Amino acid sequence: MEIRDVTARKIFNSRKKETIEVKVRSNKGTGIASAPSGVSKGKFEVKAFPKNSVDEAIKKLSKVDFKNIKINNFNDLKKVEKYNLGGNTTIALEFAILKILSKGKPWKFLNPKAKEIPRPLGNCVGGGLHAGNIIDIQEFLLLPKTDSFAKAALINWKIYKKLRGKLKRADKTFNNQKTDEGAWAPNLENLEVLGILNKTIKKFTRRTGIKVRVGIDFAASQLWDGEKYVYRNQILSKKEQFEFIFGLINDYNLVYVEDPFEETDFNSFKKLKKDVLICGDDLICTNLKRLKRAGNSINSVIIKPNQIGSLIETKKVVDFAKRKDIVPVISHRSGETLDATISHLAVAWNIPLIKCGIYGKERQAKINELIKIERKIK
Repeated sequence: MEIRDVTARKIFNSRKKETIEVKVRSNKGTGIASAPSGVSKGKFEVKAFPKNSVDEAIKKLSKVDFKNIKINNFNDLKKVEKYNLGGNTTIALEFAILKILSKGKPWKFLNPKAKEIPRPLGNCVGGGLHAGNIIDIQEFLLLPKTDSFAKAALINWKIYKKLRGKLKRADKTFNNQKTDEGAWAPNLENLEVLGILNKTIKKFTRRTGIKVRVGIDFAASQLWDGEKYVYRNQILSKKEQFEFIFGLINDYNLVYVEDPFEETDFNSFKKLKKDVLICGDDLICTNLKRLKRAGNSINSVIIKPNQIGSLIETKKVVDFAKRKDIVPVISHRSGETLDATISHLAVAWNIPLIKCGIYGKERQAKINELIKIERKIK
C-alpha cells in the first residue's frame, strides 16, 4: 500500500467533546478512522493532541508529507509513528491504514488464524468522574461465564435492563440517568450498589444456570489527595484503603478489581491476593516500561492504544503481558466514537477480555463488530 494523501477533521465523541477523524487515501483504497478520549486519564499517558488542541493536531498533520510512504505490514506503521502527532492522532491514522491494508478486516489481516473471541466486561452502574452522582466507584462491571460472546453480551444487556427497576426502587430520585459510558447513575452509596448487583446476578444465575460475576473499576487516583483516599462518606489511609478493598473482594465475590490504589503505589497492588484479577490501568497506561516495573504487582492490565499513541508499542505491551501470565484487557474510553477497531485488535491479538460498555451506539458498535467476527470464525 502506498499513501497518496492524509487529511483530518474535527468530530465530537460520545461526551460531545472534540476529537479527531483521519482519512487516508492510497493506491489500495481509502480508510477512515477516529480516536476516543478519556475523562479519567492516567498521568503517564502520552498527550492526546499537540498543545492539547484538536485544531493544532489537524494543522500539524496537514504539514506532514505522507505521499509515497509504503506500508505493507504491521511493523511498517513505524513509518508514520515518527512524526510525534499526539496519541489520538497517531492511533486514528494507524487505524485508518489498517482498514485499507485489511480491506476492512483488521483482525484477519493481523492474525488469519485467529479463533478466539474475548469475553465482555460490561459497565452497568457507575459514578466518579463519569457521572454527577454520589457514587465514588467509577464502574461496576458484569462478567458472564459463557462460551459465546454474543450470548454474554445479551446477558449483560438483560441484567442492565433488570437493574433499572431495582435501582429506581432503591433511589426514588433515579430517573434513568446515565454515566458518560452509558451505565446507570443512581444516587446510592457504593455498598448499596454492590448489594443490589449481587442479589440481581444471584437471582439470574438461579433462573438460568449461567454464572455472572461482578468487577469494579475504582479509578482510585481520582480519590487520592496525596495523603488519603477521600470518599464522600469516609477518608482512608493507604492501609485502610487496602483493608477496604480486601473486604470488598471477599464480601462480594469480586472477579475483577481495576485501579484499587493510586497510580504510583505498586506496593499496595502487589499485596492484594491474586486469585481474582487485579488490573492496572492508570498504574501502567499501556506503557511497556511501567508494565515491566510492575512485575508481579498485577495479574491483569488495561490496554488502551491511545494511552501510548502507538499500535506497535501497544502490541509489545500485549505480548509481554502474555509472556508473564498477565491478562490483557482491551478497553474503550469514556468519550467514544463509532470506530470499532479495538474489537478487531482483541481478536487478532487473542486478548481474552474487552471493556466496551453495554449501552450507547458507540459501545454497541464494538459489540456488534465482535458478534459479526464471531459468526465468521466459530
